[in-house]
Amino acid sequence: MKLIRNFCVIAHIDHGKSTLSDRLLEFTKTISEREMKDQALDSMDLEREKGITIKSHAIQLYYDHPDGNKYTYNLIDTPGHVDFSYEVSRSIAACEGALLLVDASQGIQAQTISNLYLAIEHDLEIIPILNKVDMESAMIDEVSDQIIDMIGCKKEDIILASGKTGQGVEDILNAIKDRVPEPKGSVDEPLQMLIFDSVFNSFRGVIAYFRVLNGTLKKGERVRFVNTGKEYSADEIGILQINQIPKKEIKAGNVGYIITGIKASKEIKVGDTITHVDRPCDEAIHGFEDVKPMVFAGIFPIDNDDFEDLRDSLEKLQLNDASLVFEPESSAALGFGFRCGFLGMLHLEIIQERLSREFDQDVITTIPNVGYFAYTKKGEKIKVNTPNDLPDPTVLDRVEEPYIKAQIITKPEYFGTIMSLCMDKRGMMTNQHYLTPERVEMTFELPLAEIVFDFYDKLKSISRGYASFDYAPVDYRASDLVKMDILLNSEPVDAMSALVHRTKAATFGKKICKKLKELLPRQQFVIAIQASIGAKIIARETISAMRKDVTAKCYGGDITRKRKLLEKQKKGKKKMRQIGNVEVPQKAFLQVLKLDE
Repeated sequence: MKLIRNFCVIAHIDHGKSTLSDRLLEFTKTISEREMKDQALDSMDLEREKGITIKSHAIQLYYDHPDGNKYTYNLIDTPGHVDFSYEVSRSIAACEGALLLVDASQGIQAQTISNLYLAIEHDLEIIPILNKVDMESAMIDEVSDQIIDMIGCKKEDIILASGKTGQGVEDILNAIKDRVPEPKGSVDEPLQMLIFDSVFNSFRGVIAYFRVLNGTLKKGERVRFVNTGKEYSADEIGILQINQIPKKEIKAGNVGYIITGIKASKEIKVGDTITHVDRPCDEAIHGFEDVKPMVFAGIFPIDNDDFEDLRDSLEKLQLNDASLVFEPESSAALGFGFRCGFLGMLHLEIIQERLSREFDQDVITTIPNVGYFAYTKKGEKIKVNTPNDLPDPTVLDRVEEPYIKAQIITKPEYFGTIMSLCMDKRGMMTNQHYLTPERVEMTFELPLAEIVFDFYDKLKSISRGYASFDYAPVDYRASDLVKMDILLNSEPVDAMSALVHRTKAATFGKKICKKLKELLPRQQFVIAIQASIGAKIIARETISAMRKDVTAKCYGGDITRKRKLLEKQKKGKKKMRQIGNVEVPQKAFLQVLKLDE
């Protein structure tokens, strides 16, 4: 165990984690030159296309240190985007040290600070690294001062590196050996292993990734999953490199994978403890938090016959992404589907994309909303995940919505525009703090519902990309919220109803009606698109009917002949309107989501 080091890489999005990880793999010859490609640890096409890490990835490196020893390094590369912070928390739970990466040209960003606090909470040894020092715009002295202010280290503790040129890679490997503590735990204690990730393989079943805290696991032994109480035999165990390498045994302090032939995804839970059947450990491993979804949306199959396939796909995705939460629901407009909880809008977009690519599932997603609590006049507390869960206004006392604490780091010249954006979103400023004369940190309290749609995009555009954003939930507060329905010819479309603040209902309703007018195909009869709160109509658009010129065959002659034909047409239109249904095309559901873009 003296020769093992477990560490993760934490940073803000786009600060060069994946590129630096590539250099570490190259230097330690974990990957041959032939197999080497950019973002070697990012296994998904989506990650390469978007240039972001979505999943954390574990890999084992071997480093021949100048002192003559060969060290085993378990590296976990983590995502940087705020929507994938759950992946970061799981990676941190399996490590003793963290490489804190800061871009020398951008300085400290909001997500850097929040990931750093996560690492400090778990008592991880922090190694500060200044990345991209080879760039012309690198502000080495300024950013070094920011790091010293933030974590209180000495200037000589900061390693200067470049993921592009490979500068500083050897210094990083030596610092890991010297500064990251060796794993605690004993080989002789009863087996205690923490599952920090899992994937589904259609040939092998569920593969769980674990970190051994105590004891030794040998191939073929009987193991028990503490939380589910299920027992299995360890058919194959091994370590994680670019491919999985089977081993006969794995000892305390190490990271590896286990295949037990489990086919049902419900039987493995990330954060569970694995122990021996004949010599179990006294207690499960603590310190693993449950995920709290922030944004809810309904996901429905386009064809109702695909409902069970969609359930299987979501269960397999949940193995790979433990922050996805879902339960069945039904809708009058869309049939049977699932109510899913996500950590943010990017998370929702990625899940939708992965369902389509990895499982060939075409789905409709309803308007995303957040979870509320409604209180009735009798004092009952009801959880409201969809607008249809809201109790009748006659029995409703109040509705509480979730608030978040948002941390924005930007340049002073964008202070005013960001301030007005947050005020427009019903925000309240609680603090401002100048990190340096050129960087100001602003703290706001905002309703979560206001930031899930387009807040991040607007923030980026008004600050020309110079603002970084991070948030954490605070509490629930009473708000004046109303349920807004969308009616087509007086028939409500339940998949489009939304809970909105009373002051914003009219503008939101107007936007949706306008959008639907563009998207819905014209019919033989007039279609009225209305937004309503209860019985009160707050916005309306009308799609005029397609007209057939019934008088075209009348040339000259008596006017009563034309009038008779027009009256007959009018009666037909009226009858058609009574029995005609307005079909909402799938495209319209998807486009309404992009309302504010």
